[in-house]
Amino acid sequence: MEKNDIEELRTRVGCAAVLEHEGFAIDRKESTRRAVKFRRDDDIVIVIHDDRGWFDARSDAKGDVFALASYLHGIGFAESLAVVGDLVAFQPTAPTWEKPLRQTQTGASVADRWNHRKRPWRASATWSYLRHNRALPWQVISAAIEADVLREGPYRSMWAKHVDEAGAVIGWEERGPEWRGFSTGGAKALFRFGKVDARRICVTEAAIDALSLAAIEQTRSDTLYVSTGGGWSPLTAQALETLASGVSFGR
Repeated sequence: MEKNDIEELRTRVGCAAVLEHEGFAIDRKESTRRAVKFRRDDDIVIVIHDDRGWFDARSDAKGDVFALASYLHGIGFAESLAVVGDLVAFQPTAPTWEKPLRQTQTGASVADRWNHRKRPWRASATWSYLRHNRALPWQVISAAIEADVLREGPYRSMWAKHVDEAGAVIGWEERGPEWRGFSTGGAKALFRFGKVDARRICVTEAAIDALSLAAIEQTRSDTLYVSTGGGWSPLTAQALETLASGVSFGR
């Protein structure tokens, strides 16, 4: 198959078609416009990028529609072309978004939504996720809560705060046993944990990584642990430049 034919096939068949054809169904309660959750018994796949990408909520598997066909059937790329090609005429069920629309119409700001959520506490769902699923020491979890960078998210998830140069919340990373994403309507800059005027900065991809590194290093007093939230926005670049300009590289 020519490259142009492959690209056309990728355009005409979305991930939802592959999943629905294989017996998955949309979990509307736990889906959003940007991330549609599909379930089949204990299997969970999240469809993203306007139906062009996906990831397995319980593993590192991810990719495009061909990678999805390969993943579900245990086949190679060449065979996945045939599987996807057979679904050109298949029309998956279109999701409805009445509930998310009503939530959007409330007009709640990012800061209001953050402040509405409780801080985690011992034995809370988020505490259990961080302590048992992610094996973070209680000392690190407690320090992060004390620093006011975490909130209880839905479905045992953690919200990890991103702030602007003034320290105001502008968004948050969302990570849980069956979910990962970023706040709807929020902006990525940096998640920050540790010494504000640090002479050492450790940059990670996710807030969980930042907290895990802090745990490994026993939260060094000279270090600021930050996360980009899996992206690299202009605000992220600006924040890192500002932080780096205040760091001494003499030692």
